[in-house]
Amino acid sequence: MSVLPPVRKDRIIATQPQCFHKEAALHCRGTFHPKVKAACQQQRTGTVGFKISKIIVVGDLSVGKTCLINRFCKDTFDKNYKATIGVDFEMERFEVLGVPFSLQLWDTAGQERFKCIASTYYRGAQAIVIVFDVNDVASLHHTRQWLKDALKENDPSSVLLFLVGTKKDLSSLSQYSLIEKDALRIANEMQAEYWAVSSLTGENVKDFFFRVASLTFECSVLAELEKTNARKIGDVVRIHSNESNLYAPTKKNKAKCCQ
Repeated sequence: MSVLPPVRKDRIIATQPQCFHKEAALHCRGTFHPKVKAACQQQRTGTVGFKISKIIVVGDLSVGKTCLINRFCKDTFDKNYKATIGVDFEMERFEVLGVPFSLQLWDTAGQERFKCIASTYYRGAQAIVIVFDVNDVASLHHTRQWLKDALKENDPSSVLLFLVGTKKDLSSLSQYSLIEKDALRIANEMQAEYWAVSSLTGENVKDFFFRVASLTFECSVLAELEKTNARKIGDVVRIHSNESNLYAPTKKNKAKCCQ
């Protein structure tokens, strides 16, 4: 049985990272959900610490998906760009509120000819990161189709969405402010959280992935608590009942971690 290496000190999340822009955020709470904090303190997080959460990164060719992932995972930036063929992934381990938590970051190809291959890996995502280039308006408009394709393989009500603008270092303040207005509008249409980053300088990259990890962790714990507390078929038998189905299950609500 292999033993996992300890979590790096710079991957420990003790407080919830703040959103990038309050006009397009999944929520603006400054702390973790009270139920999540209590569950972690009481060590009632179930199987969350043993599962791997899948994050898929989609977007047009050359918007910087691979550079974004490499800046966070390897702290490198390679200007000699090579297009991703099919898919690739990186694994990152965190410690959130004292609980181990793993993210699997799937880097998908942006080229049309690899779209069918990449889309087969979309299924089972806990979060979808839709990437565009803040210097390319067309790549922003294409994000709607990328999201539509990704949601064909996932339940829209149970996946977290992030809209990320890259190459912020190449944009002037005036240029960026113009595209940000459109990006915020589209993010709100998608019900996605908006971020702008630079993989070259590293601006906002760590904060973004910490935000993804913390919100995904929060949703995972809340879902585990609901599953634990939910009444299962056969758990309670109504002896004094005229109903024919004595084992009827109760309805189960989905966790609403980001509302």
